[in-house]
Amino acid sequence: MTLSKPARISTPARPAPGSGFMFFFATLACVVGLIATYYYFVQTTTGQFIDESALVEAVDIHGPAGKASTRFLDWLPVISLVMAAVVVLFVTVIRRRWVAAGIALTACVGANIATQVLKDLLPARPDTGVVTLELNSLPSGHTTLAASAAAAVFLMSSPRWRPFVGFAGGTFAIASGASTLLNQWHRPADVVAAFLLVGAFMIPAGWLIIRHGGSWNVWDGFGRHVGSARIWVKLPVLIGLVSAAVAVFSLAKIAPGPLQEGSTTNYFWAGIALIVIAGYLATVATTSLFAYAARRRDAPGR
Repeated sequence: MTLSKPARISTPARPAPGSGFMFFFATLACVVGLIATYYYFVQTTTGQFIDESALVEAVDIHGPAGKASTRFLDWLPVISLVMAAVVVLFVTVIRRRWVAAGIALTACVGANIATQVLKDLLPARPDTGVVTLELNSLPSGHTTLAASAAAAVFLMSSPRWRPFVGFAGGTFAIASGASTLLNQWHRPADVVAAFLLVGAFMIPAGWLIIRHGGSWNVWDGFGRHVGSARIWVKLPVLIGLVSAAVAVFSLAKIAPGPLQEGSTTNYFWAGIALIVIAGYLATVATTSLFAYAARRRDAPGR
């Protein structure tokens, strides 16, 4: 007589304990960071001076790189929309993640609409003695489009691919933001504000996707797949640390003191470093947050 195998009891997949609070805290941090960025770089004299100096000094860097970045920015809306549409549509049709696609696209559209609304509603730059355009350019629309498209792809990806997609998408968003500064389209704070705004929309969307897509939000942890190799987390951390050193070195050269020197590009490189640090910090934090929340394959009842 052949004994039948006992039926395997399936338990509903749930996010990790406490992850709901972490997602709420991350969203709140983005909102608070956005408000702080606007206040410091728009409403204060020091913030305005640093931000505007980086924009002005971009003229000295603009050249062949500027022409290339201009072409990149011209194509950016098309690249972003095609990238998000193709990946999201492919995953949706093949994997039947209809609810996740609806949530991700709604958050993406919401972030871009909010950017344009904020541009119109936020007060213009007050006159603090810094020579600058009074109109409000915060947040950067191009950066919001690039970051939200990358975030939508990240949310639709399986957990084992998210570390790689996060790094690739973060790099794409950073390149977009840095290009707007290089071409004197936006100040560094405009780009950082765009990152934070996208986070405020896409992180809650990610929580909803994990809650409603528990069956596919499972993975084996870091290092079990090429897409989840730890290098995709370590590399942005390393680049961020190098960028922090560049920012410190650039600002130290123009800090008040006996060795102070006139700045020609120091503020620009400090601004680029700020964009890179903010972009990769968001990348690592978001990747780590989703990695913690996704259910481990070896812990079905978690």
